[in-house]
This record gives sequence, C-alpha cells and structure tokens, in this order.
Amino acid sequence: MQPRKTMSGKEAARLLADRVAPLARGELPPVIGLNGAQGSGKSTMALAMGEALAAQHGLAQVILSLDDFYLGKQQRERLAHEIHPLCATRGVPGTHDVPLMRQTLESLFNAGPQDRTALPRFDKLADDREAPSAWDEFAGRPDIILLEGWCVGIRHADLDAWRGPINSLESMHDTDGRWFAWSRAALAEYEPIWDLFDLLVSIQVPAWETVIESRLRQEQGLTSTSGCEPMDRAGVERFVQHYERYTRAIWAAMPARADVLLRRDREFGFTLVS
Repeated sequence: MQPRKTMSGKEAARLLADRVAPLARGELPPVIGLNGAQGSGKSTMALAMGEALAAQHGLAQVILSLDDFYLGKQQRERLAHEIHPLCATRGVPGTHDVPLMRQTLESLFNAGPQDRTALPRFDKLADDREAPSAWDEFAGRPDIILLEGWCVGIRHADLDAWRGPINSLESMHDTDGRWFAWSRAALAEYEPIWDLFDLLVSIQVPAWETVIESRLRQEQGLTSTSGCEPMDRAGVERFVQHYERYTRAIWAAMPARADVLLRRDREFGFTLVS
C-alpha cells in the first residue's frame, strides 16, 4: 500500500472543492458541514474551499461560521444566572442562537436574485454579537452553503452519559454534571440543521496538546492588532477544557460519520484519510 500524500491546505481545499462542486445541481443549494477542533485550520480551509469553488468551478458560495451565531453576552449572562455559571462562556452547544442560524439558512434557500440575506457577525474580543448594521449581506441565492464550526455535526448520542469530571474545570465547577446535561440536551435543537448536510467534512489533529498549542497561536493572532493582552498558556488550557468532552466525542464519532476525513499534522499538512 502506498503511503497517503501529505497536502498543503490549499491542495486539500481544491480537493474538497472538486468533491463538493458536483453537488450544486439540485433545486436548493447543498449545505456542506465542516468541523475541527480549535486551531485545526477549519476556518482557513473553508475560505480556501470558497475561493476554489469560485475560481475552478464558477460557483457562488457563502461561508457561515458557527461562531457568528453565539448568543450575545447579556443572553449568556442570563443563562449563567438561570442554568449554570459556566453558561456565561461561549462555546458549547446551548450557547448559540440556533433559531437565527435556521432563519439565515432558510433565507439563503429561498432568496431570489434581488434578495439580500444578512449574515450575523460575532466580535470575539468584545465577546458579544455585533450590531445588525455591521453585518455583511449576501445577494441572491448561493450555489453552495458552507457551515464551519468546531462542533458542527456532533449529536446527542455521540456523548457518553455522565460518569464524573474529565478535567480540572469540570472538577471545580461541574462536579455533578448539571452544566454538561444542559448542554447535551441542547443538541436536540441543532440536529435538524445537521440533517441538512449534503456532505460532512472533519479535520482531526494529532492530540489534545495540539489543540492547546493551536489555540495559543490563534489567541496571539486575535490580539496582535487589538492591543489586548492574549491569554497565557494556563488561561488557554482552562478555556479549551470547556470543549474537551465534546472534542473527544467528535474525534471518536467522525471516522464513521464524516463523508471526508482529513488528518492535520503539526506543520499544517493535511492527509486524506477517507
């Protein structure tokens, strides 16, 4: 058996574009899901796919990021008061505005040539949704919709029942699994959106340590032009623990479920697994 070829991100994006383009033949635009842990390169991959779909196949595409559908700070603070203090931190299922995501998709599906669909935007440095006046708009109906996000495609059944904390964050703040149970139950609202996918792509990284290293680099990039101090390693380690249980569940589920599975190495080379 010949060893699998390691590709650059752009090469992998062109391969994905070639796989996706034939799907744009139906009455409605196909929806492509793309997941990967924090810092895996999924957002960059989605942008490169979009460029390849336009340049190589002449297809109009819109890229939606799950991150842009986070609930605003005030809404999450209300959840923190009513449900669990950890709900104040954006990220896990339950902290997204799923009705807004569904509404945005329906608007894109039904758009006529003269229609414009507002695309929500979230400011991570402000930790709040931007005002609608700052949102971009998509004109007409796209040929393809790309939805990327760290937990895109995960389902309730992928998560084992609570058997106790798996990291220090849970040990300190969710000893009885109440926050986890709330978030897991929230997935019921997401799954009808996952059911729309015509293709699901997953990017896997070598290990949990890779998630931490990648998120550290991402933090530095987010703050390099803002004047804000980036999180240090301890802060990043604590932050990503909010997502650890879900990330590990995605890693376990995607080899059997994803239509395309890519493995990313530490140098951001990509290998097609399936």
